[in-house]
Amino acid sequence: MSKFLSALDRNAERWALLMFYVLLVVTMAVEVLRREVLAYSSIWGEEVVRYAFIYLAWIGAAAAVRERAHIRIDVIMHYLGPRAKAAVYMLGDLVMLLVALVALYWSFESVAVSYKFGSVSHGLRISMVWFLLAVPIGFSLMILRLIQSFIHDVNALRTGKPVFEGNQLFD
Repeated sequence: MSKFLSALDRNAERWALLMFYVLLVVTMAVEVLRREVLAYSSIWGEEVVRYAFIYLAWIGAAAAVRERAHIRIDVIMHYLGPRAKAAVYMLGDLVMLLVALVALYWSFESVAVSYKFGSVSHGLRISMVWFLLAVPIGFSLMILRLIQSFIHDVNALRTGKPVFEGNQLFD
């Protein structure tokens, strides 16, 4: 069971991102072909693409938190020692955690309102709750990854190992 949880911890966002990306691309390709070949398009295709993109963005943000791959200016970090670098990353994680907790709290309001009034999407006729849940799911994943990152940083600080600085987009 622990191997499964470990694999899920390493790859959950990747698989979800792959699933939503494939759904987005396939649906968009089908809709373009339908529009160009059959001169007909559907409203549900546009909605599927839109909501898949929203989930893709929020889960991608959580994956970026896990990999510390968000865009940042880290010129100062090159001049800091390992302990100061760990402290700066931990402070950043704490600030980000606070923002994510507040955003998670407020994101449930739109979900609750949608549930209360039973709103549905125009084309798919599916409850909007499922689509609005992308934001709380994304922030929940971010909170989980921030807590994990903070624990790793504390352990690195305690053992004297260099802190994980993340993956860089450009060198």
